[in-house]
Amino acid sequence: MISRSQIRQFLAVVDTGNFTRAATQINVTQPTLSAGIAELEKRLGSKLFERSSRRVELTPAGNQLLRHARAVEREFRQAEAGIPDRSIAVKIIRLGVLTSFATRLLESALSSYQGVERVEIMEGNERELTSALSQDRIDAAVTILHAGDSRFTQTSLNVERYCLAMSDSHPLAGREVVAADEIADEPMIARRSCEMLARTSRHFTERGVRPPFSFRSVNDDRAMALVRAGAGITVAPESHGGPGIAMPILEGFTETREVGLCFTAHCIDQFGTEHPLFQRFRHI
Repeated sequence: MISRSQIRQFLAVVDTGNFTRAATQINVTQPTLSAGIAELEKRLGSKLFERSSRRVELTPAGNQLLRHARAVEREFRQAEAGIPDRSIAVKIIRLGVLTSFATRLLESALSSYQGVERVEIMEGNERELTSALSQDRIDAAVTILHAGDSRFTQTSLNVERYCLAMSDSHPLAGREVVAADEIADEPMIARRSCEMLARTSRHFTERGVRPPFSFRSVNDDRAMALVRAGAGITVAPESHGGPGIAMPILEGFTETREVGLCFTAHCIDQFGTEHPLFQRFRHI
């Protein structure tokens, strides 16, 4: 018989991709966790994880167990709370949205949504949204997708590159490509919500460029407003462009991101991946 502790141990490894982090997450020692997973594999007669130096990956048997494990854990939590699943009872779709997802795209998707379910929005970074999906605190998320990630069902929305963003009145606004040393003395705006912030900083540092900063903020809308106003330049995904903003390529900076929808098994059971709300995101 499989115990709840083994289910929790299995899900912790899936969600963190690492035995050490998983043990910390559920407050057990790593030997205890490893023993629990080994016992679970013995009971099921199948290997659940392939271990590598970077992370652990689910085997086909592990993927098969995952959906059932999430359902079992959700039932346990509902029983403990003593209340029915509110997403079914009051028809709520709980949607996570990446903090750096362009506001105008979110507005476009929601403004034309005509569904009967109420939509609740949770904003967060990639790690926060993954955690919320894993714990069934949200049903789906608009977030960054990674090849080979089998934890959730995924649908790609778009792939976009990161560009320089500057006022369309900037002297370099008409250029297709701008090198880092050409903006060495330009005031920069730091988008603290940007998942590429560290790599952007490294790109400039490696080229001996340390531009001054005129503004730092987690608020992308304010950051881009100041870009339009000519208060500084920044690096941002192409989707943050628009009227008043030019977005030339930053020479040598080839980073891209794939944004898409991630669905929990519960969401697929209740709403499906073709729900009108999710279709709206596919058409913005």
